[in-house]
Amino acid sequence: MSKKLTVAVVGATGAVGREMLKTLHDRDFPATEVRAFASARSEGVKVPYGERELTVHELKEDVFDGVDMAIFSAGGATSQKFAPHAAHAGCVVVDNSAAWRMDERCPLVVPEVNPQALDAHQGIIANPNCSTIQMLVVLKPLHDAGKIRRVVVSTYQAVSGTGQKGMEELERQVRDLFNSRDPENKVYPYRIAFNVLPHIDVFLDNDYTKEEMKMVNETVKIFDDPTIKVTATCARVPVFYCHAESVNIETEKKITPKEARVMLSQAPGVRVFDNPRELMYPMPAYCVGEDATYVGRIREDESIANGLNLWIVADNVRKGAALNAVQIGEELLRRDLVRVRDKNVFLR
Repeated sequence: MSKKLTVAVVGATGAVGREMLKTLHDRDFPATEVRAFASARSEGVKVPYGERELTVHELKEDVFDGVDMAIFSAGGATSQKFAPHAAHAGCVVVDNSAAWRMDERCPLVVPEVNPQALDAHQGIIANPNCSTIQMLVVLKPLHDAGKIRRVVVSTYQAVSGTGQKGMEELERQVRDLFNSRDPENKVYPYRIAFNVLPHIDVFLDNDYTKEEMKMVNETVKIFDDPTIKVTATCARVPVFYCHAESVNIETEKKITPKEARVMLSQAPGVRVFDNPRELMYPMPAYCVGEDATYVGRIREDESIANGLNLWIVADNVRKGAALNAVQIGEELLRRDLVRVRDKNVFLR
């Protein structure tokens, strides 16, 4: 790789794309040039990058010449269409959509969990689902110490997970209700304001949602452990930012809550916030904009021999998307992997 490093952000006008630009700048990512791309309707729009602005250019198949790394957050269809062209041009792609996560050619990476998976990348690296990321950052040290057999997780996911349109719908519905107007449902099938929807993404033939099965399948792939069993229930809640998760694990080797607190306090990317007597536990309202994944309510599951309950909270736009993608980029640089060995893997 040359000393100059050109980085592109695809989907730069969206909420996550803007957060990616902010994260690149905040973490002093060593890019000599940053380029912003989006759809044709955003051509010419200005987006902030530190104290200056970048002009957004239209995303086309031929824009990746001279780009070393591209971070995509423009939806699955866009990634499926343009990421292969980027890799063909020698540009390493870190993709935030679900398009490539279960593709066997693409590593699915959480840097605190499985950075070694990057060594075999072929040009496209997948960023996991936001709920999977925060759960596995916490579960990794516990899995290493006691081997997790089974995970039961219920998520309480913020509307920013649906993008800007989700946040606007919640804000609009709250305003309508306070002004005695009937709120209109445009984004979600039912009212989200002052409500909880046990439904994220589409329902599948097994009656789970696609979001729930993402957590199941991604956990197995990231841990590289087909024996681990996961069952999930994912709900949308009227919170703007930060996903919360109630997680129950069963391990082969017993881990006490005290042992778990010690392990997690030393784990990268994790912050233990756990003192029930002082009413200390993580909450979405206090984790917005934070890089760390917070864990609390650590206690023994008294219904089984080797079980723990945990409460996990993280900023879904930050660690759940932008930060994890940028950390993948940092790890690629650290491992000298910003290159595409075979440019024809995804586009023959």
